[in-house]
Amino acid sequence: MEEAAPEVQTKVRESFDRQGLMHHLGARISHIGPGRVHIVLPSRPEVTQQHGYFHAGATSAIADSAGGYAAFTVFRPDSSVLTVEYKINLLAPAEGDHLEAVGTVLKSGRTLTVCNLDVYAIRGTDRTHVATGQQTLIQIKARPER
Repeated sequence: MEEAAPEVQTKVRESFDRQGLMHHLGARISHIGPGRVHIVLPSRPEVTQQHGYFHAGATSAIADSAGGYAAFTVFRPDSSVLTVEYKINLLAPAEGDHLEAVGTVLKSGRTLTVCNLDVYAIRGTDRTHVATGQQTLIQIKARPER
């Protein structure tokens, strides 16, 4: 997989590291490419629901962030990103060692960008497609991040 330029990777990782929710969930970025970001979420009791599956909220959160950061990789250096809307379909119960969310830019515009969102549950070498969705993001003037 193609890697994003070093300055883009730094910008994305520094922003991701300031996200309280991703830190709280225990998520991490595993790949940053041009228009494509992967986020991994290890299984642990705090991110599951009552049946032991990954919670839909955790699944959706990493999908949203993967798409947002995928868009961020193609935005102007002096801009920032916000989600305008997203829709996710849960395809199968999410159980495994970890989840991997993949955000991919479908079309990047001057103001709005559309991304595809896919989430996979990984157990050993088995990979199950557990969620898919689409997202619209807006490119805004950069503002300080906390």
